[in-house]
Amino acid sequence: MPLSLPASRTRPTRVPLTSDQRNSFIAALLGWTMDAFDYFLVVVVLGDIAKDSTFRGGVPEGQFAVELAFVTTATLVMRPVGALIFGLWADRVGRRIPLIVDVLLYSACGALCAIAPNLTVLLILRFLYGIGMGGEWGLGAALAMEKIPPSRRGFFSGLLQEGYALGYLLASLAYLLFHSALHLQWRWIFVLSIIPALISLLVRSRVKESEVWEASREKMRATQTSIKDILFDRKVIARFFYLVLLMTAFNWMSHGTQDIYPKFLKATDHGGAALSATTATWIAVIYNIGAITGGLIFGSLSERLGRRYTIILCAALGLPLIPIFAFAGHGAGTLALGAFLMQVMVQGAWGVIPAHLTEMSPDAIRGFYPGVTYQLGNLLASLNLPIQEAVAEHHGYSFALASTVIPVLVAVIVLTAIGKEARGIHFGNTLQPIRSESVAHDPPKP
Repeated sequence: MPLSLPASRTRPTRVPLTSDQRNSFIAALLGWTMDAFDYFLVVVVLGDIAKDSTFRGGVPEGQFAVELAFVTTATLVMRPVGALIFGLWADRVGRRIPLIVDVLLYSACGALCAIAPNLTVLLILRFLYGIGMGGEWGLGAALAMEKIPPSRRGFFSGLLQEGYALGYLLASLAYLLFHSALHLQWRWIFVLSIIPALISLLVRSRVKESEVWEASREKMRATQTSIKDILFDRKVIARFFYLVLLMTAFNWMSHGTQDIYPKFLKATDHGGAALSATTATWIAVIYNIGAITGGLIFGSLSERLGRRYTIILCAALGLPLIPIFAFAGHGAGTLALGAFLMQVMVQGAWGVIPAHLTEMSPDAIRGFYPGVTYQLGNLLASLNLPIQEAVAEHHGYSFALASTVIPVLVAVIVLTAIGKEARGIHFGNTLQPIRSESVAHDPPKP
């Protein structure tokens, strides 16, 4: 179906959020931020773990670095499992209790990484952590988007998704403080994960159950409809596989521009001398500020341009940035600029996703549907870091970045263009698969 610009509509009066809406959103934002914080703690300390001769047990550092890359893969592999378990649970019993259990799981596993004696134990903990991380996004996004007024989903979608970038930013700052400034061993950084997670748990305990979920359950009881009836609807299944492909491209775009980048900055193949760990980490801080900026701007813009047009715009603008993102030869300043702008575009596209996926999900399976499609995409993209490391080993980090990022930006554009959207839909109105269009909906009836 060809793209057409959405019809303009009168901007609705902005109604302040209620205390429950604010608490629900803050809890979702904190949960996803702390999830990402734990995940990127591993990313920022990979080089230090590889240099720890006691931990690697006599394995050559170069070989161990390749094996260590599978620590991130272990997390990504288990995220669909967590999305499935916690998503189905949340669709049956509500959002609150599964979210509380989830935050306890991933914070405990993250903190226990501090005492992992070897790579095997670290891998096991990251497998378990992946289950918690997989459950967090889908349930948090479902609860937040079900609470937020439809006309404001775009902005809050961008803000929620950039909890991921905020978590990366906090992980980078933690590394600067505890490793570069205080010269503490990498293990101490993992201990930090328990503190903010407990704050998230405290906020989450004050959140009320989703009214949309409660209404959906009442309708299902009245019509004797089961989750299975909706889950196995032909249109729901077709849309499910499409969204998995879209999320595969999105996750490859995100991880492809982030996971290997700290090591690229410390390498010598970007046209100059290798950057120090401190300089590289400050660049990570800068490009995560860009990510947060992009999510907020383009998430809000998606309310006017539509979800798909906004995603396509961001991915298209990312393509001409490749030279200064991956091939800069003029020092740290140019690299920082290229990384900043790239993350504005990458996370600008991602800022649309919480609203887009939840709007494309039937009410009765919104705990399951967005999270599982997102995390299955993560699973299919989970070999990104090992592949980039293998390519970099033979051709350098610049080639590894460009040869993986360019194709995936094109894939995001194509997959988004052939899809549909359901911007502005009111949740809780139907048990059937939602009507999705390539243009904005007419304003819903009161």
